[in-house]
Amino acid sequence: MPSQSSLRVLIVIAAYNEAEVIGRVIADVKRRGYLPVVIDDGSRDNTGRAAGAAGAVVLRHPINLGQGAALQTGIEYALRHDTDYIVTFDADGQHRAQDIAGLLAALDRHGADFALGSRFLGATIDLPFSRRILLKAATWFTCLTTGLHLSDTHNGLRAMTRRGASRISLRQNRMAHASEFLDQIARSGLSWVEVPVTVEYTAYSLAKGQTLGDSLAILVDLSTQRLHR
Repeated sequence: MPSQSSLRVLIVIAAYNEAEVIGRVIADVKRRGYLPVVIDDGSRDNTGRAAGAAGAVVLRHPINLGQGAALQTGIEYALRHDTDYIVTFDADGQHRAQDIAGLLAALDRHGADFALGSRFLGATIDLPFSRRILLKAATWFTCLTTGLHLSDTHNGLRAMTRRGASRISLRQNRMAHASEFLDQIARSGLSWVEVPVTVEYTAYSLAKGQTLGDSLAILVDLSTQRLHR
């Protein structure tokens, strides 16, 4: 694999009302030598302005369309700009930019088109027991419906080749996009690999995370999609 400085790598960050932390997230990404592209998904605060001031390319949705739509906007932007590798990265500070290098290296080492971060192969910091149970249930359900045997199915830290990214077309705009993403990987027939990463939970990120009601909404979204496939 060529040195990362010679590669065109874009870090796609979907953000909604993340002005409080987005500057620190972007600083972490830029410190590792990567270009962050932030999709301000109709934020009501200063997310877009803060992201631009921190040195990110900022794309804006005039209204909130959901994380799936924001990621799709970022992926399409990256493909239009001759990107070699695309990494999706959460805006709430849970991910560590130091893990990006491992994802990119795994793509080359395994000849894969998708490298999927796994907190359960790596580490979690301050993960509440209730959230662990919710994540494990989501993993079981997604493995059952997609046929992919993964340890962590709702981790937003992923890397993909240009070929892999071209096979992703997210239509689920709420959090169900994470399961839809894996379903499209399964149907693409392209290879994938899981990579250990660290996810750190804070009061801020937990407040913005999924609830049981969100999980039930995801089940409805995915069931509806399958009925209309």
